[in-house]
Amino acid sequence: MDSFEVNKIIAAVLLVALLVIGIGKIADLVFFIEKPEKAGYKVELPDTENSSQSVKAAEVEEVDISALLALGTVEHGEKVFKKCTACHVVNKGGANKIGPVLYGVLGRQVAAISDYKYSKAMASYDKNWTFEEMNGYLRKPQSYIKGTKMAFAGLRKEKDRASVILYLNQNSDNPLPLP
Repeated sequence: MDSFEVNKIIAAVLLVALLVIGIGKIADLVFFIEKPEKAGYKVELPDTENSSQSVKAAEVEEVDISALLALGTVEHGEKVFKKCTACHVVNKGGANKIGPVLYGVLGRQVAAISDYKYSKAMASYDKNWTFEEMNGYLRKPQSYIKGTKMAFAGLRKEKDRASVILYLNQNSDNPLPLP
């Protein structure tokens, strides 16, 4: 191949590049689009520095537990709790199943049943089961207490969570007073 043919190839490539750029410029002139000064919406990103602990604390603090409990009923809680009966018993004196007995769970220490083997995460969680704690846990157990062995997706509906909490509170020798 001699230099004349190389010049033809380079000229063809340059001509194609000029045509593409030129067609783009002409198209911009023909089809003018006026861009807005501000974006249509602004995406708020969460602060990633304080990861799960701040998210969990924010979720617990934001919930008005008395308003949440007003959504539920004990009767509805009994129906929703049927999902839990595969692993839990709520009867007084009942035996542990895959999960511990939940009779009198509200108000007692987390992981307090002596004849049940809790996960390390649950055993080290040094709190009592309050309405707020139970609400956060029932929403999504795996993310509320990282490392728990409870393989339940959680109750997304507020009415379902409130009803189950009311049902569990009723099944106790000393039910907690409602807020």
